[in-house]
Amino acid sequence: MSTNWRELFPTKLTFVIFLLYMSLFIGQGIFVTASQESNNSYGYNTVTVVLLTEVFKLIVSTCLYCRDHNLRSLVRDVHKDRNVLALYMVPAFLYCLYNNLAFVNLATFDPTTYYLLLQLRVVVTGILFQIIFKKYLSQRQWISLIMLTLGCMMKQIDFGSFYSDTNDDSELAAIQQSSINRTAIDAPQAHGKNMSGFDFSLSAVFILAQTICSCLAGVYNEYLLKDKGADVNIFVQNVFMYLDSIVCNAVILLLRGELLDAFSPHNLSSIMRFSVLIIIVNNAAIGIVTSFFLKYMNSILKTFASALELLFTAVLCYFLFSIPIYMNTALAIAVVSYAIYLYTQSPVVNLGKVRPLANLSDATAKSTDKRKLLDEEAAESDLDMV
Repeated sequence: MSTNWRELFPTKLTFVIFLLYMSLFIGQGIFVTASQESNNSYGYNTVTVVLLTEVFKLIVSTCLYCRDHNLRSLVRDVHKDRNVLALYMVPAFLYCLYNNLAFVNLATFDPTTYYLLLQLRVVVTGILFQIIFKKYLSQRQWISLIMLTLGCMMKQIDFGSFYSDTNDDSELAAIQQSSINRTAIDAPQAHGKNMSGFDFSLSAVFILAQTICSCLAGVYNEYLLKDKGADVNIFVQNVFMYLDSIVCNAVILLLRGELLDAFSPHNLSSIMRFSVLIIIVNNAAIGIVTSFFLKYMNSILKTFASALELLFTAVLCYFLFSIPIYMNTALAIAVVSYAIYLYTQSPVVNLGKVRPLANLSDATAKSTDKRKLLDEEAAESDLDMV
């Protein structure tokens, strides 16, 4: 068992990245929900918030790069690897759609239902992972992925219908009805939210679109980090991503005719509130931590980190927003948790051309040093084959 944990987290820092990634995503659903009006709408331009988040990410990544380099070096690296900059337009566009759809879907679904439905991406991610990286999943790994999907589907089962018989005057039925009535009074923030899952409406189309964007963006971004851009400084890669993301979000504002109005004093004042600024800071941290996650772990483990968020999100939403945890939600979380446990017995390991991360200085190593390390590894591999 200890060996499997070492495969999941090669170093202590990778485990810290895992926990940080999970915590930040839990915060995303809670912060966005807390910023909504009483009718589940937003009192600010959400696309502008996404754009400002990308700008903040760009500033942070530039500052992190400049700890060991300078701006002239950054411009030189961007120009040298401009072909990788062009390749990053694909995941940048997909993440742009994903981030904007997150606001739309969190206005429709409560955070726990939202994260449960997003877990439908795990099987798609598994298929894309095999196609792009040529690393085929074992039977146990597929079982864990399928169980994870089934756990998400359990969210749709309405166990309350089993107690809807009008002749049922049992104590259990009375207690459940009392609980439902109390929730309706005490949970104004849950009012109008879809808490049952897919209902074959436009909201289902949006959550499916976000799921597909997440799958394609995550696996393709991992491919760039570990293959095409493996010898590029990770903060330079982040600069590529955020530059392209800024362009994508600016185009969305332009197409909506809101590019100039989005930065008017009135709109900016609605954003300059703590409840909105913390969304920008939290989402910016998610973007930077995700790049480390995909470079030094993999997109399969990323989907399981997202699934593990369910338990904590459900509990926090219960206390913060009085959003109830029904039987279908509890069973779904239980099945998802077991699927995660099953996966830890046989995790996917995909480092590509990247060495395990022991400290942050390894991540900022110069490209020439990385190429030298890769050449040494190739020479060692050739000797092993002789």
